[in-house]
Amino acid sequence: MSEVQLKVDDLHMAFGGVTALGGVSLEVQQGEIFSLIGPNGAGKTVLLNCINGLYTPQRGRVDFEGEEISRLRPYRRAYLGIARTFQKIELFKGMTVLDNIRLGRHLHLRTGLLAGLVYAGRAAREEVEHREFIEREIIDFLEIQHIRHKIVGMLPYGLQKRVELGRALALNPRLLLLDEPMAGLNLEEVEDMARFILDINEEERWRVTCLLVEHDMGVVMDISHRVAALNHGVKIAEGPPRAVQSHPEVIKAYLGEAQDLYGTRR
Repeated sequence: MSEVQLKVDDLHMAFGGVTALGGVSLEVQQGEIFSLIGPNGAGKTVLLNCINGLYTPQRGRVDFEGEEISRLRPYRRAYLGIARTFQKIELFKGMTVLDNIRLGRHLHLRTGLLAGLVYAGRAAREEVEHREFIEREIIDFLEIQHIRHKIVGMLPYGLQKRVELGRALALNPRLLLLDEPMAGLNLEEVEDMARFILDINEEERWRVTCLLVEHDMGVVMDISHRVAALNHGVKIAEGPPRAVQSHPEVIKAYLGEAQDLYGTRR
């Protein structure tokens, strides 16, 4: 069995009188693609927000690679190797593709402010190294060479999704949180995004653990190693994709109770 990389233990989160998470626990093993499914409002994005530090859980804890991170600020979790994409694209729309992706490398900069202003010696060498990494490992990998100097806000939605993924990869993460990466994409774009996620997880140069929130059940079934289902902030099933898909509580959460033609519950 692989080593547990992320452990979520008894997380509770409420907004006013609405419970978003009601004691959710799960373990994500190093090197796997672990998917979270559930109907809208199930608590999936809230759980990701607690993992990367946008929310602080009111109870419970989050451990990453054996260290508790429940109270760390988001940038500290990024330093540890946790990167994130968002359900609604969070890019700088007036900047170029290349500049957006470069922002994901800022945590790896070692040159101080003064040296950066002078831009010589170590600062210049570091800039070249990071630029080569972005061009070779990210731009080429995501097949966006032709748009690297384009303004992000002028690009189609599907390409913006790739750019956001590229910015997350620029962090060189060990855990990648993906919040509905297929949302709003056409069939060809979905296939490309699924291929990128598989390569990020499997290729030797990346080997990144992925925690995926997704509504496209075809994608979830095809690429996930394990799946957990949430409903009303509670975990109702966990296991291999096919077992979770056919779990009675999961079917009920998505479809409701079966009814006959006269509306009588069976």
